[in-house]
Amino acid sequence: MTNDAGAGRRASTATLAQARDDARGRSDAAVEAMPYLPAASSPYVPVDVDPASLTWAETVAGPGYTHLTVARGTRLRLEDIGGDACAHVAIYSALNTAERLNVADTQKIPWQAYLGAGHPLLSGDGRVLATIVSDTADGHHDAFCGVTTLAGNARRYGAGEAHSATAAGRELLRLAGTKEGLEPRDLPPTVSFFKGVRVEGDGSLTWTGSAGPGASVDLIAEMPLTILIANAAHPLDPRDDYTVSPLRVHAWSAAASAPADPWWGATPERTRAYLNTHAHVLTRGIA
Repeated sequence: MTNDAGAGRRASTATLAQARDDARGRSDAAVEAMPYLPAASSPYVPVDVDPASLTWAETVAGPGYTHLTVARGTRLRLEDIGGDACAHVAIYSALNTAERLNVADTQKIPWQAYLGAGHPLLSGDGRVLATIVSDTADGHHDAFCGVTTLAGNARRYGAGEAHSATAAGRELLRLAGTKEGLEPRDLPPTVSFFKGVRVEGDGSLTWTGSAGPGASVDLIAEMPLTILIANAAHPLDPRDDYTVSPLRVHAWSAAASAPADPWWGATPERTRAYLNTHAHVLTRGIA
């Protein structure tokens, strides 16, 4: 029975015309994890967003990855659909990808190691790449641990290749980066959304898990950005099984941060970082 079905499929694509017809016949197929084109056609448009303003809409498999270059002022929403997504995010200036997320400065400049609403994500050049402007995950994020590796996942789960069922976060980011013209050496330490970690008094790290299904985080792009996202299990996840559920991503045209926003003037260091960013884009003719 299996052989007959296979023969039937081969026959249907035996000629160029049959292959074309077969491909066109699948054009309306839908799966759980996929991009929605155009973005306004997303079946999951956020209730507070005009579909016409959407520039990116996708459900990312668990495990899976995505990548995109976005304009300054783009608002990006990540949603943990099932309560077990973990979005490992690397961010680069699209003006010069040598300027990229610096996790140490992201913790140091705001005098806060834990990510949440109002937290700037900084580059090593003292500029704000993006700002977390909304967070319903109650701080269940991590800026300490980075992503899993091929060797680590192979030891723990038996495999870690990008196309395996237990893909390592770094392997997924390598694929995403390649599609944006980046090399493995260009991958910086990442931040992770939807899986929390806290530092104890003795310096040890405690896993705090997920905020649960439906949590979301919104980022504002403060300059043109290239963003890589790997949806993969967190390195400190204590569960024996590799567990990661789909991640939903929407982006739409909005506005970059301005002096009236509370996070702009929260501390002198933050103000300087936003002023640096503002000057950087203005001198390049970017509004």
